[in-house]
Amino acid sequence: MDYPETLKYSQSHEWARQDGDKVVVGITDYAQEQLGDVVFVELPSLGKTVSAGEAIAVVESVKTASDIYAPVSGEIVETNAALADKPELLNQSPFGEGWMFKIRPSQTGELDGLMSAAAYRQWVESQ
Repeated sequence: MDYPETLKYSQSHEWARQDGDKVVVGITDYAQEQLGDVVFVELPSLGKTVSAGEAIAVVESVKTASDIYAPVSGEIVETNAALADKPELLNQSPFGEGWMFKIRPSQTGELDGLMSAAAYRQWVESQ
């Protein structure tokens, strides 16, 4: 299982990374492993205003469908269009090509409230 140190993590298994004035979001290695083979991804609409903790996307796998939550509040400014044709990128590269969307944060400090890699790993192992 991979836990990149440069990312922040939520208890709902999303990762977040500051990228200039945006936050890039995807699902963790643990999440994609639990889901199994991803077959469909429903991404949020561009321009949508979201609140931290709000369900804003859906990932469907051969096992189940799972909501994806916004780790920070703000506006959806970009989505990963490649996932429409290649949802399996979430399994193959959850921290790279499988990113899901970018949020322009409206609240400062929310990203700091997410877990570090070490804290997330410990949390996952305690489940």
